[in-house]
Amino acid sequence: MDLALCLAVDASASVDHDEFGLMLGGYAAAFRDPDIAAACASGPRRAVAVAMLLWSGIGAQELAVPWTRVEDEASAAALAEAIEASPRLVRPGATALGEGMAAGLAVLGRFPAEAERLVLDVSGDGRHNQGRAPGPVRDIGVAAGVTINALAVLNEEGPELLAHYRDQVIGGPGAFVMHCPDYAAFAEAIREKLWREIGGVPVA
Repeated sequence: MDLALCLAVDASASVDHDEFGLMLGGYAAAFRDPDIAAACASGPRRAVAVAMLLWSGIGAQELAVPWTRVEDEASAAALAEAIEASPRLVRPGATALGEGMAAGLAVLGRFPAEAERLVLDVSGDGRHNQGRAPGPVRDIGVAAGVTINALAVLNEEGPELLAHYRDQVIGGPGAFVMHCPDYAAFAEAIREKLWREIGGVPVA
């Protein structure tokens, strides 16, 4: 694979039912975009693999979508369907960001094939408030060759969350953090983020 990408999605209590739907709908819409599907097949190995993890408080991390090969529009659409159909597998609770990141790194560590790049994609609307601190977890991931990127939804905490993600979450080659003001803007932001992660350039 050109890329193994684990999507680590905040499902804590700060994310209500409608906001959770907007997040998953945004991810699904991105993978239905022909440009994203084409990007998945544009590398030397002509395919990427994607998995989705939901996380909340301590002990609340569940794999929502297992590793899925994406190599064309049909496989990207199948992934979109699986994402959109995923139930909220974890109970809403605290924001154990470091725990969620550690679980995402474990998913990447169990990737059953070879990948040129390993990326953890973190999205959420709150700073760490329970469990392992994210900074040391980030450092473990970077040492293992993982790039960790983030999308901060600023509706709850504003610019402080962006700073928290920049300082404590992202790391590794080419790591970046993006933000959007609220969940209504999530779909376009995650589309651009995925485009950058998969290997394209920022979308205008």
